[in-house]
Amino acid sequence: MPKYLFRVKLTVDGLKGLLNEGGTARREVVERMIEGLGGRLESMYWAFGDEDLYVTVELPGNTSAAALGLVTSAAGGVRTSTVVLLSPEEIDEAVRQKVEYRAPGA
Repeated sequence: MPKYLFRVKLTVDGLKGLLNEGGTARREVVERMIEGLGGRLESMYWAFGDEDLYVTVELPGNTSAAALGLVTSAAGGVRTSTVVLLSPEEIDEAVRQKVEYRAPGA
């Protein structure tokens, strides 16, 4: 199954919810949501810096990842960005593909 990294920034409302519920309660919510899409929560880490939370998941495909990002962002507690993660084997497969390309102005 494809893997995705969700970078999450909490809004003021999201921070209030976190302070009220705590991190483990939020993990349970996230895990149920991902399992409902046919996926699996791989990791979930709170962080300092530009993002508040990093979530790594396995999902059936891009449409499931898009649905997850859309629904969570539309709820108003978070803003998300999604990164598609590739395994070393997937990169090997990409390297073996022949791609014709010419740089602009070349």
